[in-house]
Amino acid sequence: MKWDEFADWGRRVADWTQDYHLTVGDRPVRARTEPGAVLNALPATPPETPEAMEDIFRDFEDIVMPGITHWQHPRFFAYFNSNASAPSVLAEFLASAIAPQCMLWQTSPAATEMETRMMDWLRQALDLPEGFAGVIQDSASSATLAAVLTLREKALGWQGNRQGLFGQKPLRVYCSSEVHTSVDRAIWVAGIGQDNLVRVPIKGSWRGMDPDALEAAIKTDLAAGLHPAGLILCVGGTGTGATDPVDRCLDVAEKYGLYTHVDAAWAGSAMICPEFRHYWPGIARADSIVFNPHKWLGVQFDCSAHFLKNPDDLVRTLAIQPEYLKTHGRDGIINYSEWSVPLGRRFRALKLWFLMRSYGMEGLRQRLRNHIAWSSALHDRLAAEPDFEIVTPPMWSLWTFRYLRKGADPDELNQRLVNAINDDGRIYLTQTRVDGALVIRFQAGQFETTEGDVMIAFDVITEIARALT
Repeated sequence: MKWDEFADWGRRVADWTQDYHLTVGDRPVRARTEPGAVLNALPATPPETPEAMEDIFRDFEDIVMPGITHWQHPRFFAYFNSNASAPSVLAEFLASAIAPQCMLWQTSPAATEMETRMMDWLRQALDLPEGFAGVIQDSASSATLAAVLTLREKALGWQGNRQGLFGQKPLRVYCSSEVHTSVDRAIWVAGIGQDNLVRVPIKGSWRGMDPDALEAAIKTDLAAGLHPAGLILCVGGTGTGATDPVDRCLDVAEKYGLYTHVDAAWAGSAMICPEFRHYWPGIARADSIVFNPHKWLGVQFDCSAHFLKNPDDLVRTLAIQPEYLKTHGRDGIINYSEWSVPLGRRFRALKLWFLMRSYGMEGLRQRLRNHIAWSSALHDRLAAEPDFEIVTPPMWSLWTFRYLRKGADPDELNQRLVNAINDDGRIYLTQTRVDGALVIRFQAGQFETTEGDVMIAFDVITEIARALT
């Protein structure tokens, strides 16, 4: 394909994209292909001669699309949505077209300076104090890894990168049982070790960390000659929306000099609405915070907002400056590759700029408020049904439930139910476990979902449940 053919195909792809988003609700939410179907439809060897775009695009529709689970479906109520609003898709198209590598200020000044400004727009939207600075990471997993590496270096007097962990007192990091598994991986990669990730008991309807148990664990570790280094808090956990009491946990962390990272990957988007900020009281005292605009705010994946009270600590942990990466004759510039593990960086800030200008912050707030209100209304309807039990209450737009039938094993029954719902194709749900029991999650967060889409879930859930044999 040559560039003088690109415009025609660009228009065709744009038309296809518009039609897809306008009609995706007519498709089954989850892919229905059998394992190996796509693999076996693809030739085992690469082509030796050029193939026509007409043939390539036809195969895209015939081979690829049947194997896609539709994350942009308005009745995708599983996991946490990975959204793609129209302006964000356009921005991604443009970023792909100009294809800059944005590792340094000099390799694309506009990308660096727009990232600085967009992260400050988000800081203001969340009402974080001036002084917090932000960087766009690819995912919350990367932000958490960066935070763990930083807390490791601070605890070791900035000698860990040079000397390693050999011969040091074991570092201890504290979290609840509700944190995302990315925390475990960060602990592995940082060399701290799974056995040094301390799971603190939870309590209360928010299923958050018990601050008294946190302090007791720290005291036990100190008495054993171990080195408490960091605390990772959860605001809106994946399973049930679990949320730690941020202010009380920070009191303990400050008392013992722990670096604190707050993972609000999903629920952080809701903090653009002032009425939900009571879920993270004292957040300005945290050292590091992450949330994913690509989850609920509407930005095309991937785009994770990582805020830091003192970015110099992160740069001191990650920065490497060989001669070929130095920008001579320019003082005071930011090179965001020094704020993240990968050297290469995409132009992600463009998506935020397009999104926030296209909808305005109030337009984005209203979408989130709608999702939460509609999800709560669905919760109330299902709670009134005698054969359903609400297991965990709504946390923003996420809650869990299970179906009960006399004489049936609840775990087996609800696994069959969620499987049958997803095979049906009208909605998509996932399961989790709460205190060992298998339950079904519901969360609303797809950018274009409507109240009607959410209410359809009631009919699908109750109809399929009562038809189970």
